[in-house]
Amino acid sequence: MSNDPYAITSVEQMRAVIGEQIDSVALKVRDHLDDMTQAFIASSPFLVLATADARGSMDISPKGDAAGFVLVEDDKTLVIPDRPGNKLAYGHSNILENPNVALLFCRPATNETVRVNGTATLTADPQLLERLSARGKPALLAVRVSVNEAFFHCGKAFIRSNLWQPDAWPEKQKVSFGKLYASMLKGDDAMANAIDEQIDSDYRDNL
Repeated sequence: MSNDPYAITSVEQMRAVIGEQIDSVALKVRDHLDDMTQAFIASSPFLVLATADARGSMDISPKGDAAGFVLVEDDKTLVIPDRPGNKLAYGHSNILENPNVALLFCRPATNETVRVNGTATLTADPQLLERLSARGKPALLAVRVSVNEAFFHCGKAFIRSNLWQPDAWPEKQKVSFGKLYASMLKGDDAMANAIDEQIDSDYRDNL
């Protein structure tokens, strides 16, 4: 139990703080992909996929490729290609236990996003994977999402964060997986550099 005397533990308490739902805003939530959401998805090179296992433990995974990499099969169905990755496959394992998923589509220099909620399955259909090819290679597998809800989300988070404003960006940061692994393996700088070189090679050659 929380020791926070201000903890909010009911919908009523929450609504007392943030206010009641605005019915006109809720109208934007559709049970399918309309023309505008389909067009946005077709121009989006990046999304994040949220999944949960049977116990409700969550995972979130970024997915990206050339704009339009997600296939809109129809107004109720999306297909997301899976490319070579770290093989942890947390999201895939979660989908096999619990099909409920949520997606957030982003488009560079655009403050608005598209949110999609639905259920997912995995497929290794060779014809579909070939259709989802990129850089001369078919997808490894695909996540097919049946849409339950789809809607645009306003741009306030991107405006507040200045995410698309280059003059507000901090200095570019290089994350060294080599230092991370070397510290866990009690290795030296040479090990760290070798691991970083392997990862840079993987970024170049194994997309």
